[in-house]
This record gives sequence, C-alpha cells and structure tokens, in this order.
Amino acid sequence: MVMQYTPQTFKENSAEALADDTIRNNFRGAMDFLQAKRATVLPDKAAFDVSSKRGEAIKLRCLVKLPELLEKLEDQCKANGIHVHWAETCEQATQIIDDIITAKNGSKVVKGKSMVTEEIGLNDYLAEQNIDCIESDMGEYIVQLGGETPSHIIMPAIHKNVEQIAELFAERVPGVEYTTDVNSLIKVGREQMRQLFLDADVGISGVNFAVAETGTLCLVENEGNGRMTTTIPNTHIALTGIEKVIEHLADVPPLLELLTRSATGQLITTYVNMISGPRKVDERDGPEEVHLVLLDNGRSQAYADEELRKTLACIRCGACMNACPVYTRIGGHAYGTVYPGPIGKIISPHLIGLEDSKDLPTASSLCGACEEVCPVNIPIPSILQRLRVETNKKSSSAAKIMRGEGSGRSFIEALGWKGWAFFAVHPALYRMGTWFATRGRKLIPTFNNPWTVSRSMPKLAAKSLREQLKERG
Repeated sequence: MVMQYTPQTFKENSAEALADDTIRNNFRGAMDFLQAKRATVLPDKAAFDVSSKRGEAIKLRCLVKLPELLEKLEDQCKANGIHVHWAETCEQATQIIDDIITAKNGSKVVKGKSMVTEEIGLNDYLAEQNIDCIESDMGEYIVQLGGETPSHIIMPAIHKNVEQIAELFAERVPGVEYTTDVNSLIKVGREQMRQLFLDADVGISGVNFAVAETGTLCLVENEGNGRMTTTIPNTHIALTGIEKVIEHLADVPPLLELLTRSATGQLITTYVNMISGPRKVDERDGPEEVHLVLLDNGRSQAYADEELRKTLACIRCGACMNACPVYTRIGGHAYGTVYPGPIGKIISPHLIGLEDSKDLPTASSLCGACEEVCPVNIPIPSILQRLRVETNKKSSSAAKIMRGEGSGRSFIEALGWKGWAFFAVHPALYRMGTWFATRGRKLIPTFNNPWTVSRSMPKLAAKSLREQLKERG
C-alpha cells in the first residue's frame, strides 16, 4: 500500500516533515553532497552560463515548433518500425499500455525509471489488472519495496539513509540479513532483478529526449537496468510527455551535457541508450516490437500561454530541488505531487489543476536559487508569481487560461485590498485613518495568522511618518 500524501494537505505535510529530524538530516546531507558534486563539474560560472543559454535556445526553438515536430517524430518513428500512440489524459495512457500488454498475453512487466509512469499511476493501475510490474531502478525498487513514492525525480529513495534501507531489505526481501554495507545492498537488488528481466513479457521505460529528425528515443541511466528493460523483453513500451521532443540529433549532446552535470555531477552517465526501432532481422538482441506513447495531460494548457510555456523546457535534472531551501528541509513527499520542489510547483498546476495545487506556488521565498542553477534558464520565480496571480484572480466567464484559476481567491482578502485602495487615493481619509490607527495601536489584537506563526505581530508607531516629518519641520 502506497503512503498517501496530497497537495491539499501540503501545509500539514510540511509541518510533519519539519518535525522529523531524520528526514531533515537525510535531505540536508544528500543535498550538500549533490551540490558539491555539481560544483566539481561546473566550476566555471561563465562557461556554465554559455552552455545554459545554448540549452535554453535549443529547448525554446523546439517548443516553438512543437506541433510540427511531434508530427515529424510520429512519421519518422513509424518509418523506423515504432508504433506511436497519443494519449490526452492519464486514463488514456494507462489504457493504451494495458491494451498492448493484453495483446501480448503479458502478465509480468519490468519497468525502468520513469516519472511519467508515476504521473499516470501506472504501477497501481497494472496491479488492479493483475499484472506484476517491478521497478528495475535501484532507487525505484527501494521505494516500491517500502510502499512509497519517489521523493526526488532523479534519486527516488534519497529520503532514506543506509540504515533505513538495510532494515527494509531485511524485512521485505526473503533470506536477506541486516547489513549497512552499501555494496552488499546493491548486490541484493541486482540479484533480485536478473531473473525478472528474463521473465518479463514487456519492458517499460521513460524517454529523456525524442529526436524528431531521426525518430530516435534517447534514454540516459547509470545502472544498466534501462538498457536491459528496453532490450531483453520482446516488447518495449516507451512513455513520454510531448514536451520531450527535440528537433535534431545534434541537439542531444548539448542538452545531455547539461543534464548529466546538473543532475548527478557526472561528465556523462554510464549508459546513453539511443533507440530507433525494434530488432532487425540480422540483429541478435532487442525487442520485437517498440511502442511510443506520447502523453499530453495538461501540457497543451501550459503550451498555449507564452510565459507558462517555458515550464515545458525542463529537462528533469532536479538541480532546482537540490538548491531550493524549502525542498531541502521538507523533502519531496510533503508536496503530495509526482513532481516536487520548484519544478513541481510550476508544472503540477497544469497536470492536476490550480484548485488542487493552490498552496504550492506560495511555498517559495522567491530567492531565485532554482533559476540560478537551472541548466535551461527556466524563470521559475516569475512563473511562481504568475501562478499566484492566476490562483487569486477574479473569475470570469471569459476563456480561462488554467484549470482552477481563481480557486484561491478570498472574498475577505479582496475586500480588504479594495478598502486599502480606496483609502490610498483619498488623502483626507487616509490621514484620518492613520491618526486613529496610531492612537489606538494598543487596542489592535495580536492575530493568529500565517504571518504570526513564526513572526511577531508588527506594531504601529505612536505617530505616522507624515506627522513625525511635520514636527521636524
């Protein structure tokens, strides 16, 4: 049973995480480690700025051409022998995958790391269809074993320390004794996986980049499980969001360089898989069939707005999470969404609607650390401000930009601001109001609101600034 966290209970989740010393220590240590690794491969800020501007230009160019690139990708993939499927919603995506597995009489699925499969709730769906779906990525395997969800888009089990993982393996894996030796724990996971790759009817993976020019699916990883997932089973299903398409094969190296350095502090990942079709007659390995499922799920909504479209430039490196002062203290589960941290706060409203995620855009100090480390220069702070506006704007009958816009609007707050605006443009009333407020300052109650939970209630001065300046002549 997966532990349940929801974005509607973000404030409660955050308070619980902040009170958990183990979570805070685990994340603090992990984030410091990742930031240090990133710094070793990106020591020159000027050079990084040049590379990130190049990456940004590539992604923005591809986003401008997204509709035509998607059609070109479909045509080229089909020419390569890849079956292409379109899914507007999560429900459609899971049904497409279920139909493919059913057509193959499949009952066992092995899955490589994929946040989009988390997005559509694939594991739970397949379990309901009596189809075994086992995670082959070590981090994903750990969280699946513990009945949890990933807490980071790159390192799913980063919220756990070695002692917790050792206890989990000893409890859930038959014949395994408690040990905190990392190599021994990895060996346990590897031994569990080997036979699963051979027994699986279908392999499912994500996609890092889908190249329209050649119909190539690029998948990067460090463990080799992705390569085995996509080559050993007779059927390979790749699932990706529509924003992952890029125009040229030459666009891959610059983005790959930014992704690996920003994500794990590596010059290059151990494996870079380039999949352009099923096994050919003269080839000894590879699947007999390859299917590509292209998912929308709110991405078209983001694409329709020029400012919000920049959200889709994300290459899923997770660097913004590692630098975020909020994420590093509460972890990923507190957000209650598939994509946590800064990137999750700007993409989740499109996936699940603002009504269910209205607290997330406000969970930021707008310090700008996320934008500073973003390898494709996504203006996360300004997009967060835009989402705050959309959350609190006055609803109208006109065509809405986002699902759930205006869901966070408070009538009392809006009335208060209207009153303030009225007084601000009527000097006589404003002066009279400040006079009464300063004289009666001791009568103002200490409100128990979000501001005063961790701060002292501001006290009015005995006299207004205007009065003090007048007295000074």
